[in-house]
Amino acid sequence: MDIREITPGKSYACKFKVKTILDTFGRPHPNLSDTPIQGLGWYESLGVLMQRDTEKELVKLKDEKSSKEFVVPFSDIWDVDEVEWVDPLDNQ
Repeated sequence: MDIREITPGKSYACKFKVKTILDTFGRPHPNLSDTPIQGLGWYESLGVLMQRDTEKELVKLKDEKSSKEFVVPFSDIWDVDEVEWVDPLDNQ
């Protein structure tokens, strides 16, 4: 699905890449560990779409792995899909 074609009011997630400061395990810095900084590098993950700016072609995403928020250009996101929220307490 193209990011320009999503329906406002629905929840979406996508894969993304962003250039950021990483630790030696490739995780975004800062984090809760005392792992040394490796330096600037590409980080790829899955993020939930929080905002979309169609004029500037940017999205604000919340990373599922680190819970950090990133602003990413449309050109660095892919596999956009609708999110189906599931309440784990409903499965008991």
